[in-house]
Amino acid sequence: MNSPAEIPYNSFIEINRFSETPIYLQLANQLAKAIQLGYLPSGTKLLGTRQLSLILNLHRNTIVNSFQELEAQGWIEIVPNKGSYVLSQFAQKFQKTTIPTQFSINSYPKKTGFNFEQSILLDNPYESFNERLFLTDGTIDHRLAELKIPAKLYSAILKRKTSISKINQSKNDYFLKNLANYLNLTRGLHISKENIVVTRSAEISLFLIAQILLKQNDYVAVSNLSYYKSNIMFQTQHSKIVQVKTDEFGLDTRDLRTLCEQRTIRFVYVTPHHHYPTTVTLSSQRRIELIQLSQEFGFAIVEDDYDFDFHYNNHPILPLASSDQNGMVLYTGKFGNYLAPGYRIGFIVAPKDFIEEARKHLSILDQQVDPFIEQTLGEMINEGEINRILKKLRKTYQERRDYFCKKLKVELEQYLHFNVPTGGLAIWINFNQSINLMELKRNCAKKGLFIPQTILYQTKKQTAIRIGFAHLNFEEIDEVVTILKEEITKKAE
Repeated sequence: MNSPAEIPYNSFIEINRFSETPIYLQLANQLAKAIQLGYLPSGTKLLGTRQLSLILNLHRNTIVNSFQELEAQGWIEIVPNKGSYVLSQFAQKFQKTTIPTQFSINSYPKKTGFNFEQSILLDNPYESFNERLFLTDGTIDHRLAELKIPAKLYSAILKRKTSISKINQSKNDYFLKNLANYLNLTRGLHISKENIVVTRSAEISLFLIAQILLKQNDYVAVSNLSYYKSNIMFQTQHSKIVQVKTDEFGLDTRDLRTLCEQRTIRFVYVTPHHHYPTTVTLSSQRRIELIQLSQEFGFAIVEDDYDFDFHYNNHPILPLASSDQNGMVLYTGKFGNYLAPGYRIGFIVAPKDFIEEARKHLSILDQQVDPFIEQTLGEMINEGEINRILKKLRKTYQERRDYFCKKLKVELEQYLHFNVPTGGLAIWINFNQSINLMELKRNCAKKGLFIPQTILYQTKKQTAIRIGFAHLNFEEIDEVVTILKEEITKKAE
């Protein structure tokens, strides 16, 4: 194609006059893409600026600026008194001899031109919904999340002359020291800042542990009802999951021993404070037996600090990590879950050698949490703000737990049973008779109540739901129980 008049510019140039990108740059980018695609081959003479301005209905100066931009980028050569030509070094191996009647330079490929393995495991389990009322597996009420205190501290920290020096620090010693002190006081640990690595979320912490510990075909032991997110993370490392029986005392250590005698277990994943999803607390005897088994069979224990901060009746049983003398327990969780989203972090507590390895991996994946966020959290711990916030929230969530449990007993006692949890943000409810939970989900949605599929547990032997109560106020609890009662009683009739 040697004649500039033969090039159908209108077929591939699309100018968006409402775009923030200048028009001359839109034109230059689209012509550059046409050159790369081979639609404007090596040596092609472009239409003159006057003629092109008429065809595209653009000011001639816009065309001139576009050509100058293309020349500056090295796509074309402007020869005085002769015209503008596509440079030869950008010729495609397989040049397009003709331009289609209509094609879009601004389109993007719908699929890759290469093959890759697509994970079914990572398909998003979360569903979108429009219902005003909704259930969760146990989340805070974001309407109650503390906003003012951390925002005020953060703003003050940014104004300090010394704050800028913290940007280049690989770790915030001030925050790590305060976090270590906080965990020592609240969890009975005996750690220093050298035993902690901080991440942007609890999920990243758990993924980091799995990446370091697991090799292909390693066995990971989890409870027979367990946290779906953790299972997904372990399986993405090509490990094999084996299930351990659970009962009213938590993980069955006798069943775990049997599994250990049959195969080599790399680590056991537990949520001992409030087991996910049943909310059962691992008994003191089982905790001792689990640590003894880890020493006998050499597996690590990954202890997830799930909902540890929310306990209502008495002081909680201390974590396994508090009595670990042989470095068998990796303690992980989240800090600041009750604050605004940007102030929540994940952490791993472990012996120094594991922390050093975790920092190596983290330096590649995600080098550092915002140093100003860390400084803010460190000062909130040091000044006692964290304890004051938690004390207030525990009272509120305990009142909501009590009210929700009372409503369930009054309205639905003949259809279901549950134990009042001593802590956490959810209730584990078992139905006295089997009902179709997916049908219950659909019917509740018609009445404005969304029930996520991830909180439904149905097998031949069990029909159960894990329902979070903390995100609902008293009026919302009334509405939720009313809708559940209407649909559950229909099924029982």
